[in-house]
Amino acid sequence: MDNSQTTTVSRKEIGIRFLYSVIFLIVFEVLKLMIQLIVLFQFAYLFITKQYSHPMRNFSNKIAVYTYKVMRYLSLCENMRPFPFNNLPVEIEAAEDIVRFDDGRNT
Repeated sequence: MDNSQTTTVSRKEIGIRFLYSVIFLIVFEVLKLMIQLIVLFQFAYLFITKQYSHPMRNFSNKIAVYTYKVMRYLSLCENMRPFPFNNLPVEIEAAEDIVRFDDGRNT
C-alpha cells in the first residue's frame, strides 16, 4: 500500500516556489561565503590570541542554523520560507563549551 498523499498543485504555485528557491539559492551561496570568512577569521584570531572569539562563535552558530533552514526549504523538506519572510530560526543546539583540537576521543 502507498501511504503517500496526492495533492493537486498548480503550475503557478510550483513556479512561485521555484522563484523563491532561486532567491534562496543565491542567499545560500552568500551564507557559504560568510561561513568561509568566519572560519578564516576565527582561526586567524585563534593564532594571534590563542583563544577563540565568543561573539563570532555565537554568530556562526546562528548562521549555521539559518543555513540549515534554507537548505531544508530548498530541498522541499520544509514549507515555511526562511527569514526575511519569517522570523529568524531559534538556536537548535548551543555551541560546545570547550573547543578541542583533537578528535574528541580519550587517548
